[in-house]
Amino acid sequence: QVQLVESGGGLVQAGGSLRLSCAASGSIFRVNVMGWYRQAPGKQRDMVATMSRGGTTNYADSVKGRFTISRDNAKNTVYLQMNSLKPEDTAVYYCYAEVGNDYWGQGTQVTVSS
Repeated sequence: QVQLVESGGGLVQAGGSLRLSCAASGSIFRVNVMGWYRQAPGKQRDMVATMSRGGTTNYADSVKGRFTISRDNAKNTVYLQMNSLKPEDTAVYYCYAEVGNDYWGQGTQVTVSS
């Protein structure tokens, strides 16, 4: 079994920054893709950013140039640096990891006030 523990969410004013972290633990041989998804109230869960073990990144168009994903393979940890936050970035952010199967964190709330 794999556990994902997120941290770093909170309340920030528009234009501010937050950094999310997610650590994977448990029965892990090799973590392949890690990333972040988000879900706003009444909307579907959408991909924000993903990163392969080799470093290939993929971003949603809405966050390109503002968010940066990174990871530490030795620590099985993924980060999301979020800059120039907008009210429309408000959502629950979920960590994702592909370790054979797909695993999700419990979610962390990010609220951006205008």
